[in-house]
Amino acid sequence: MAKTYIDIVKYMVYANFEIHGLVDKPDVVGAIFGQTEGLIGEELDLRELQKSGRIGRIEVELETKHGKTTGRLIIPSSLDMVETCILASSLETVERVGPCEAKMKVEKIEDTRNAKRKYIVERAKQLLRSVLNEEIPESKVISEMVREQVKTSEITEYGPEKLPAGPNIDKHDSIIIVEGRADVINLLKNDITNVVAIGGARVNDTIIRLTKEKEVTVFIDGDRGGEMILRALSDVGEIDFVARAPTGKEVEDLSRKELIKCLRNKIPFEQFAAKRPIKPPNGQLIVQEEDTNKQQTSQESKTPIQTQTQDTQKEKVDIQSYVKELEELENTLRARIYLNKGDKPIEIPVRDIIKKLEEIKTGYAIVFDGVITQRLLEIAEEKSFKVIVGIRKGHIYKDYPNITIFVKYE
Repeated sequence: MAKTYIDIVKYMVYANFEIHGLVDKPDVVGAIFGQTEGLIGEELDLRELQKSGRIGRIEVELETKHGKTTGRLIIPSSLDMVETCILASSLETVERVGPCEAKMKVEKIEDTRNAKRKYIVERAKQLLRSVLNEEIPESKVISEMVREQVKTSEITEYGPEKLPAGPNIDKHDSIIIVEGRADVINLLKNDITNVVAIGGARVNDTIIRLTKEKEVTVFIDGDRGGEMILRALSDVGEIDFVARAPTGKEVEDLSRKELIKCLRNKIPFEQFAAKRPIKPPNGQLIVQEEDTNKQQTSQESKTPIQTQTQDTQKEKVDIQSYVKELEELENTLRARIYLNKGDKPIEIPVRDIIKKLEEIKTGYAIVFDGVITQRLLEIAEEKSFKVIVGIRKGHIYKDYPNITIFVKYE
């Protein structure tokens, strides 16, 4: 007896037939078995395939009309695609059913797994809609509650002043300095943990020490108070980058998206400070020398360079060439470092200037589109630089007699 089912149906073969005479279903099935036997080898013999369960029962749909029989064959197959196609094509070799002429034509071979895939996709959509409508809002609320409690519990007290801070500040190479405890909590809630607050109007010793030991980003509110705190900190500490909340907003009120955007858009402190230059009325470049507190100008001089030094004319020409380069670099946020007098410069972004200076042993001149800070001067002095040319000068609390400083804006 032929096996009537198969365990896995991969394909369904659909074939149409037309027979010139009146026949029954067993006649059609018998003709198929008889006329394909031995045609395509024993491995694809229909009887053997059916016995082994590799094809299922052949379903026949037919109707008789005007002395003709027409209908459709359906054969389920667990064979692979190639074998199924060979089997299907063999059906078209059937030429007679009983004494009647017949013609068979394969309509299509359908991959039943496609139908299952469509069902899976549609059902998955239904389940997803159900989850989104019924489960997610509640679980999201719970998650946010837990997250807030966990992040708030991570706030610590740092240093002898017990400053509000994230965990393990000493282990971070870079930190974010904010104004108060509420700012720290907001950053912790949004998975930003390398944060510490100034904790008051006065910049304390712990904050000053951190600015000298780590890469520092000061994250200020978008108001005048934020700028005042930045100014106070820049007077006594060393700031690398500045991030600022949108105008009129405070760090403690920012959403996660706003926090990330502000921190991604941080800029070097030198660039932030350079946005507020004061240009002399005559538009001339001012040359400042660190061993004096006075600036001298010469109305008789026709050169745009004014200097307090007693350098030789040749030295002045060399300095002028650096100042000319400053004109080229202005508004580019680029820096040029000369290791030796007359050498070809190393050109880098301004934000990388401190890092680059730490890598080299000695140098001669620095020309850059930025603010000359005390930190820059300390490293330049250590590396034996002789000339520094920049846009303007920041707060300097020490004389550097071995370095000649040129600034465009006072």
